[in-house]
Amino acid sequence: MIKREEVYKIGIFNKPHGIHGELSFTFTDDVFDRVECDYLICLLDGIFVPFFVEEYRFRSDSTALIKLEKVDTAEKARMFVNTEVYFPVKYAEESPKEELTWDYFVGFQVIDKRHGKIGIVIEVDDSTINTLFVLDREGEELLIPAQEEFILKMDHKKRQITVDLPDGLLALDDAESVD
Repeated sequence: MIKREEVYKIGIFNKPHGIHGELSFTFTDDVFDRVECDYLICLLDGIFVPFFVEEYRFRSDSTALIKLEKVDTAEKARMFVNTEVYFPVKYAEESPKEELTWDYFVGFQVIDKRHGKIGIVIEVDDSTINTLFVLDREGEELLIPAQEEFILKMDHKKRQITVDLPDGLLALDDAESVD
């Protein structure tokens, strides 16, 4: 069974294209084109399900047409409309680190040098010039800057980011650290 921490979201299937089962795919990360992995993972009814990719071709820098194995008709392809598409973290780690997208960091635990564990990245807000990690901290949402100058270390295997945030950015007591 595929677990949430083993994958990260790279896009969504939109609508069928043609009559032979191709799907329009809007992606935020083209990792599927950069590393050797012959499947994508779809979130279906709350379960992560792998599907082998028969072929794909790019339509633009953010869309592709994808043909999944055993999806041979427009009717079968319609079952995937608005389905979230994920990629296995273990293969993404093979990609050069400078090519990773922000979505890769969803699920990473953030640890501050002084405050300890402060939360899990649940989303990345890159809608403004200052990219932010959106953390889940004991059910509360916490925003911290996703800037290289604050990042001390990244452990891709443990999925942890160690940061040194400026004084006053976190109004936390050391006793409140998430365990």
